[in-house]
Amino acid sequence: MTGPDRGRSPAGRGSLPTLLAVIFVDLLGFSLILPLLPYYAETFGATPAVVGFLVASYALAQLIGAPILGGLSDRYGRRPVLIVSILGSAAGFVIFGLATSLTVLFAARILDGLTGGNISVAQAYVADVSPPEKRARNFGLIGAAFGLGFIIGPALGGFMSRWGYAFPAYVAAGMATLNAIAVFFFLPESVSGAHRARAHERRGMRSPGMRHLRSADRAGGLLRVRFFFAFALITFESIFALFSQYHLGLDAEATGYILGYAGVLIVLVQGGGMGLLARHFSEERLIPSAIVVGVIGLLGWAMSDNVPEVLIALVPLALAGGVFRSIVNSALSHAVAPTDVGSVLGVGASLESVTRALGPSIGGVLLGRVGPWAPGVFGAAVLLLLLPYAIAVLRRPAP
Repeated sequence: MTGPDRGRSPAGRGSLPTLLAVIFVDLLGFSLILPLLPYYAETFGATPAVVGFLVASYALAQLIGAPILGGLSDRYGRRPVLIVSILGSAAGFVIFGLATSLTVLFAARILDGLTGGNISVAQAYVADVSPPEKRARNFGLIGAAFGLGFIIGPALGGFMSRWGYAFPAYVAAGMATLNAIAVFFFLPESVSGAHRARAHERRGMRSPGMRHLRSADRAGGLLRVRFFFAFALITFESIFALFSQYHLGLDAEATGYILGYAGVLIVLVQGGGMGLLARHFSEERLIPSAIVVGVIGLLGWAMSDNVPEVLIALVPLALAGGVFRSIVNSALSHAVAPTDVGSVLGVGASLESVTRALGPSIGGVLLGRVGPWAPGVFGAAVLLLLLPYAIAVLRRPAP
């Protein structure tokens, strides 16, 4: 399963820079509107709880879309699925900008969520074109592309909010359209015809990703670890704009700049540090270490009362999230057959979407009814409970 023929790409490793550029532009468009959501929703009379549900609606839609997109990419190729999903996001951004009510705003986020689960397709592409020993590093580069998008996107979106909350959405739609054109002309297919044929032969069977999730094998355990880690961190990520608004008194522009700072940290971890860490430390050491660092970061965020303290807490949070997400995806791609990679990573993305539905709702309630410290303490408690299970899963033999 980890031999030289793991269905690696006819595209070759030279296509990786093109994919990273596509991911960067995709995330840049998404993150343009990220810091604006609570402020835009409030213009339609949304309460903090409704804002949480608005964020959750995107995640619920992604829960449905991500495993479907991942499975389709195994059967029909990564490239066509990427093109269709990016165009779906463009349509969602247009509707977002044209919204005249909360109902339309929800519809826009749901459409974008259904088609925006293409990160699993991009991750499968990386697994296709990467030799096993470089897979963790290359997954780290995906995270770096995400981080670059977060450096520029939120800050730029916050700046663009001066001309209205709809303007950044239209810019994001234009960027997504150009991105789909770039995939069509410049990104070669990474899945061989033989790979697609084998995946087609198995399409009548239960989803490979779901089969692993229900099993006691290493891949199933890693999927469950990924779910609970994401659940803990999403209580921070998804309500950070609300935390900034209600606890720190910041506006959309200032929140965007802080998220941009977080993006810088992610790039430093995943773009530069991930390759070094993967060369010197095993999955069995990196995943538990990331969980422990995540506990430190969440507790630091919970105790933050001003911007400098938040900036300090973001350092361990970026380190934990960057290392964990890169290494767990690499571990998953090693733990399954090549024809299952897209499906398994799609299920992993879908599980994270469940957390994006639960996390904002729980985090919003904790923030509003208990206190600004409560979401961070809750997330830290989840990670502490996860740690012994993660260590046990990593003791299971790799295939």
